[in-house]
Amino acid sequence: MPTFDSASLNGLMSTPVVLGALAALIVVLLVLAVMRAGVVRRLLLPVAVLAVVGLGVMAILDQIAQGERGAERRALAQRSAELAAQALAPGSALACLDGSAGETVEAACEKTVFAGPQSAAAASAYMAARLTLLADGLAFARQSDPDFAATLFGLRRAIELDRFGIAAHVLAVRDGCTAERCAAFVLLNDANVIKANLKAQVFDQYVSRHAAAWNQSAPATPVAAQPAPPAAPVASLPEAPAKVPLPDKYDFPSAASIPPVSIMNAEPPLPKETAQAAQPAAEGKAGVPVPQKRPQPQAAPLPLR
Repeated sequence: MPTFDSASLNGLMSTPVVLGALAALIVVLLVLAVMRAGVVRRLLLPVAVLAVVGLGVMAILDQIAQGERGAERRALAQRSAELAAQALAPGSALACLDGSAGETVEAACEKTVFAGPQSAAAASAYMAARLTLLADGLAFARQSDPDFAATLFGLRRAIELDRFGIAAHVLAVRDGCTAERCAAFVLLNDANVIKANLKAQVFDQYVSRHAAAWNQSAPATPVAAQPAPPAAPVASLPEAPAKVPLPDKYDFPSAASIPPVSIMNAEPPLPKETAQAAQPAAEGKAGVPVPQKRPQPQAAPLPLR
């Protein structure tokens, strides 16, 4: 005996066929009420009003359900378009996962998909999104729009081919699937390839084949830079003493009070006391006797006439 969940019942009750059947049943009841006499005839008007109200409510609910189905369909189509855009982006290797480009192209695709750990992880995430989209799309087709299943044919076929074993790897890691038991098998028309890839762990074999190249192409860890030797100390010049203002008791002559000196004239002789005091000091400093300055001859007095 078939079983229906609550979502299936809600979708079934909102279809136009069921609404038409309910409307026909109400009309039949109204006819039977007219054929009866007495009290039933007096209840004809209220029953007719209730029938009209019920039909209006059901029409409104049907419009709401159709709007929800349309919004859900558009959301699924948007997700499918986003995945297609990722596969068709420049430099993307995700289009290789469809497995329909031929052996020569697929050999080059293998190098691109497993060029590095980042590209392999991106392919796994992309396949996980496709599996989720297939499950949601089939559930929507089963509950609301059976015609939507036809739009999932290409997506389902690409997953069934399972190039490089990525779909089997995602089902094993995410859903705990094995070759003997996996709930996702009901989404596929032919699950033999995925079952074989689960047994052989094909994705792990591809990763092991290219892991050596990943290690070789990994950038070397930079060596820690040695600290630079400290710079030699530079002898610093002594700082100039700060200028201290002189007390007011000192009084220096101004430039105007100093008489001009000419280098063309002979120096005036020192006073006798200054010369005598400077001579012993000069002898004590240099250790050399200082020659005495000869007295200049005095002019003879002119004879008086």
